[in-house]
Amino acid sequence: MITGCLTLSAAQPESTRRMVERLANLDIQLDGATTQFFPHIAVPLLEKQLAEAVSDRDRFPLMMPYAQALLNDGQSEAALAQIEEFGSMIGRSGVSLPREQIIQLLELKALTELRIGEQTNCLLHHNADSCLLPLQGGGIHQDQAGSRAAISTLNQILNMAPSPYSAWLLNIAHMTVGEYPQNVPSRWAIPERVFASDYDIKRFPDIAGSLGLAVDDLSGGLVMEDFDRDGWLDLMVSAWGFDGQLRYFHNNGDGSFTELTDTAGLTGLFGGLNMIHGDIDNDGFMDVLVLRGAWLAKDGRFPNSLLRNNGDNTFTDVTEAAGLLEGHSTQTATWFDFNGDGWLDIFIGNESVPGDPEFDACQLFRNNQDGTFTDIAATSGVAIVDWVKGVTSGDFNNDGRPDLYVSSLTGPNRLLRNDGPASPGDLKSDWIFTDVTKTAGVADPQKSFPCWFFDYNNDGWLDLFVTGYSIRNAGDILADLLGSKTAGERARLYRNNGDGTFTDASAEAGLDQILHMMGGNFGDLDNDGWLDFYVGTGDPHLGTIIPNRMFRGHDGTGFQDVTTSGGFGQLQKGHAIAFGDLNHDGAQDVYAVVGGAFSGDHYPNQLFANPGHGNHWIKLQLEGVQSNRPGVGSRIKVVVQTPSVERAIHRVVSSGGSFGATSFRQEIGLGDATAVKRVEIFWPTTGKTQVFTGLALDQEFVIREGSGTPREVSRGSFPWPTGDAAAAHMHHH
Repeated sequence: MITGCLTLSAAQPESTRRMVERLANLDIQLDGATTQFFPHIAVPLLEKQLAEAVSDRDRFPLMMPYAQALLNDGQSEAALAQIEEFGSMIGRSGVSLPREQIIQLLELKALTELRIGEQTNCLLHHNADSCLLPLQGGGIHQDQAGSRAAISTLNQILNMAPSPYSAWLLNIAHMTVGEYPQNVPSRWAIPERVFASDYDIKRFPDIAGSLGLAVDDLSGGLVMEDFDRDGWLDLMVSAWGFDGQLRYFHNNGDGSFTELTDTAGLTGLFGGLNMIHGDIDNDGFMDVLVLRGAWLAKDGRFPNSLLRNNGDNTFTDVTEAAGLLEGHSTQTATWFDFNGDGWLDIFIGNESVPGDPEFDACQLFRNNQDGTFTDIAATSGVAIVDWVKGVTSGDFNNDGRPDLYVSSLTGPNRLLRNDGPASPGDLKSDWIFTDVTKTAGVADPQKSFPCWFFDYNNDGWLDLFVTGYSIRNAGDILADLLGSKTAGERARLYRNNGDGTFTDASAEAGLDQILHMMGGNFGDLDNDGWLDFYVGTGDPHLGTIIPNRMFRGHDGTGFQDVTTSGGFGQLQKGHAIAFGDLNHDGAQDVYAVVGGAFSGDHYPNQLFANPGHGNHWIKLQLEGVQSNRPGVGSRIKVVVQTPSVERAIHRVVSSGGSFGATSFRQEIGLGDATAVKRVEIFWPTTGKTQVFTGLALDQEFVIREGSGTPREVSRGSFPWPTGDAAAAHMHHH
């Protein structure tokens, strides 16, 4: 049973207080499959069973699960003691364990020793280099006891049963003590070339600690947006645990951030593995939907939260009044105006085991334009029953109606074409979505997670990216990096052919890889006009020690891995990602939520500061009038003159990936442009295109639908801290 903790803020309106009380009073009975996510519950249960055991033979089957639960709960020293006691118990009893069980025990011992090294270094003495692959500088452990013990245990395992998994961990362990590659046995050494970047993107230092943004918690969601419309991008960060407080950080525009969680009325709003934002009432202030209960199926039937932005750095939970107070297991949703009435609707991808009669179908909530929503999924062909992990919306066939792509962990993905109202001209009638997955050729991978539409080759047609999510262990990542075959699910980059079909361009684009991605988003790191993306990797298992990955778009033909050159290779678990120019210097920074699922697997979030690359840019803030206020779904075409050719750059207004949300303000890199020749805006509700000329390089403009004159925004910028200041450590936990 799980029960929460009631924490209230004096500033909260009654509707928010009711949600805080609901979350505090959750009474969830977990089954065996989901108890694994809550080791603080499993530990006392196993302790009770061990106390009731009458002999060593009765204790044998409980010892390893108990040690694993202790490890997952962050009690690594206690876990190691249990593992050693288990070994002694085996010796006393004369029991002979099968070889496979001995290896499992040794693997758990090595992992526990590695985790002790992480806790006593990367967490206790956290710095900007901590856990960044390849480990160097401040990433080298000062307290090396844990890693050196792990090296000894891993060598023992490799002598008994060689595997890519143990070899990978051995190389990582040697890195932590500054002895890679020279002291790694040649048989197991990973060539340094494996970690080399394809291009030097320049180092993006992690400065979250010096700004008070290194929230130290579990996996969670993220929205980067200008919530109070002062021109500066703020941050809202969540964490999925039952004590994972939702946090709000206001950008002061001077190089500092202020946490306004309590005064914003958010205290006591816990949980939420993901969040997405949109403007439900077209007032220009972005509202937020917090998604809860992911991975837990029927045990995760928690209420989501719809937070209305009051425009004064406060938020009100309006879930109940909006008609969204339900209980389903979910972490993914998308805002889109599916019926073109100028009001944002919501599709929520819920998680159900296919074939289970107690299912939670996906939902499509139509905005009633009065602060309420109506679920019309069942009559619109989108009440999908599946283990849905990612959804994204975009107009893939350029017919003016946004379509849906749904990513599943348990079967083929789905592309749902928006075919309009069942009754022509009636925007409030049932809606028709047609499954065109087979003809479009986008069903794979069969086990997938995040997905998004983006125009990676700048041809004006939305392409599709979706990543696989199935590996045996971290050894599959090593095998893939070395070019060996594995059974892991690979990523897919689908290039839009402009005729309703897609071509799998993964191999030619350099993305036919096992990314094992949990979160991700895209932007333009170097303002060259080609979209890049960052991948947050991992899974709940503490042995899935694999780097987050950054890919740079290259000339519209493919992607270059720039992970190590940019300093992005965080080995801890990666989740929500957002790109945005937080200091208004024209270059997009990257914020990443880091942390795992188990209570002991927390880690500070990161803010990677963009060093700048000298290319030009333009920022466009759209204001819909007949179309939805933030212009979601609007298509932008920027035509620039370069020293050699005229060039077109295409963007669509969205929050980016399906795990983490970037601002709707479009920050568009223009490369070596010498002038902006014209900007074209296609508004989705009216179907009209506005054309603007005379816009300057390196400026921000507000473009209001129907207005003939963009408004130029003048705003200063501030520098990021450098050197020791940037490496300063500060976090919340």
